[in-house]
Amino acid sequence: MMIVGLTGGIGSGKSTVAKMFLDLGIPVYDSDKEAKDLMITSKEIKKAIIKLLGDGAYNSKGLNRVYIADKVFKDSDLLEKLNGIVHPAVREHFLEWAKSQESPYIIQETALIFENQVQDKYDCTILVTAPEDIRINRVVRRDGTNEQAIKDRIHNQLEDGQKKKLAHYVIENLNLDKTKEKVKELHLKLLATAPKF
Repeated sequence: MMIVGLTGGIGSGKSTVAKMFLDLGIPVYDSDKEAKDLMITSKEIKKAIIKLLGDGAYNSKGLNRVYIADKVFKDSDLLEKLNGIVHPAVREHFLEWAKSQESPYIIQETALIFENQVQDKYDCTILVTAPEDIRINRVVRRDGTNEQAIKDRIHNQLEDGQKKKLAHYVIENLNLDKTKEKVKELHLKLLATAPKF
């Protein structure tokens, strides 16, 4: 089975692209969603996060995302330590999930493939891009977050120009119909290169 990494910066639309692959019958593992679940359900992870960021990391609703984002996106050292707690657990969970899938290829949707230099863990990578101003507008509309907070997150990630040199495939996500066409095209290409059973 071929493992494809799907990545892109905040607001690029990688979740939209992931949904298009899902609609084509391809299993997609949403790393961001699974990471949040693990941060709530795993006692070990919860304990480590509280030790790193303090009791404010959790509230009565569970994960205090605003508090965590406020801490880590202004401090790259803290962000690295948090990733060091969460990413290995997500990787392990993904590999378990992958064993139960039956498809010529599967996709792991994850934000920091190139930042964490883990591209060699995938048979190929797809990068979703969009201009920064469009990405900011999308996230403001989606999350109601302020522009500066989004810019802080964007600047914690590699620039698209650098990522384009590392990715096998690039999807520029500006027009949904064109994006859908590109996904279909790529799907056929991946099916043709995936190992046959």
